[in-house]
Amino acid sequence: MFIRAIQFVLLCLAGSAVAAQNAPPVQQVEIVRTYPHDPAIFTEGLLYRDGALYESSGLRGQSSLRRVRIEDGRTEIQASLPDTVFGEGIVDWGDEIIGVTWRDGAGYRWDARTLRLRSGFDFDGEGWGLTRDGESLILSDGSPILHFLDPASFQERRRIRVTADGKPVAMLNELEWVDGEIYANVWKTDRIARIDPVTGAVKAWIDLAAVDRLGGGHDSEDVPNGIAWDATGRRLFVTGKRWTKLFEIRLLPPGPVGPAVRGAKAR
Repeated sequence: MFIRAIQFVLLCLAGSAVAAQNAPPVQQVEIVRTYPHDPAIFTEGLLYRDGALYESSGLRGQSSLRRVRIEDGRTEIQASLPDTVFGEGIVDWGDEIIGVTWRDGAGYRWDARTLRLRSGFDFDGEGWGLTRDGESLILSDGSPILHFLDPASFQERRRIRVTADGKPVAMLNELEWVDGEIYANVWKTDRIARIDPVTGAVKAWIDLAAVDRLGGGHDSEDVPNGIAWDATGRRLFVTGKRWTKLFEIRLLPPGPVGPAVRGAKAR
């Protein structure tokens, strides 16, 4: 009986070791530069385009889209959403900025240069984050599913289920396309998932605990949310809801598993 118990423990330990080897590695980050960020913005979407940041803000009665100067955080131009909707993710497509709302089933298309509203549209389900891969828009809805959509009709072309070590990853929020991968903030955590767009597997976790501590948010809702990639300048920006700072970061080489990523704050 004693020998069987020892064998069982050894099997469990071996299984844990295999799971650790298969778990996505964790990457720490280095802060390259820090910029001001408007603490009034409840950041839901962030993207880099033509030398500026485009940022969407949530909360009913406060939702907006704005173009922001990186160097000083100044809002250059702003468009407000109706008071009845909760703004969420944004993406640029051609000469437009496309945005979605949380549970309102409403989407919007703005002129990217002037932020003049061109049209609205309806869609099913929830809207969280948006990005693009060059052919499709990619939408998160808080579930482990990412939806690849036709940019003109917003109809689904395909979908992937995001998993880490074989387990589904929910609460996928703000999205960004970076060098052939999908980066996704995981709501209520300090982590970004690096996702394979074909298989949905998480290739690595990016640990944002260090920048979260410096972000300047004071409320339990002020979680990391906002990823922007400057493909030409090879710059990666992150921020959070009502943070006082925007960070340009550099990813450090991943460890085999890395330290545990700090868990989350409530929204």
